[in-house]
Amino acid sequence: MKKLEGKVAVITGSTSGLALATAKLFVAEGSYVFISGRRQKELDEAVKAIGSNVTGVQSDSSKLSDLDRLFETVMKQKAQIDILYASAGRGDFNVPLGSITEEHFDQTFDLNVKGTLFTVQKALPLMRDGGSVILTGSIASVKGFPGLSVYNASKAAIRSFARTWTNDLKARKIRVNVLSPGTIDTAIFDGVPVEVKDQLVSLIPMGRIGQPEEIATAALFLASSDSSFVTGIELFVDGGTAQI
Repeated sequence: MKKLEGKVAVITGSTSGLALATAKLFVAEGSYVFISGRRQKELDEAVKAIGSNVTGVQSDSSKLSDLDRLFETVMKQKAQIDILYASAGRGDFNVPLGSITEEHFDQTFDLNVKGTLFTVQKALPLMRDGGSVILTGSIASVKGFPGLSVYNASKAAIRSFARTWTNDLKARKIRVNVLSPGTIDTAIFDGVPVEVKDQLVSLIPMGRIGQPEEIATAALFLASSDSSFVTGIELFVDGGTAQI
């Protein structure tokens, strides 16, 4: 039997990369998936790539009205959520202390922190008791990467949310966990010089970059009954980068 047979999943920010790979795997494992993204063209392409058992909803997770539209669509079509993967996020490299602007701070926290908070809160009326909430963290939550202080802090906030929400939702047996990727081979590296990419890979104890499918299988673990006694954790999928 497929691990997510008959389940309904919502994955935000899922038009590419890690979240798109996860959406594909969830559908392959029997789930119906709602995906969201800010740009309609990329959203349509993602729906086509997934192929079946999927609905795409144009939505910017930093905008509460867009989140309302997303969950109204879920309500009309399925009326329940078993798995919520709050994956929408952003980060800008090389913004050291001294050059941080209010705009940079607001954009990062509006999507990564406010967006995650209200994605989960607005989903709760549709969440089935015993469901799974997965939040996208990052190894940045525990590493002091230079030039990334705002992003690092936003991901530390996500870790804090999971701890508190595990208690807030325990009466409903809803599990809340953080999935924190390390360096993964996605479009974020398009145009990045080879030497920069090689430097990042040199920091990974396993000696290679991760693949989106490796994040997807970790998300499947957290979404399925395989992790039925797992809640409140931060699961690093990073080749050991943040562990040593």
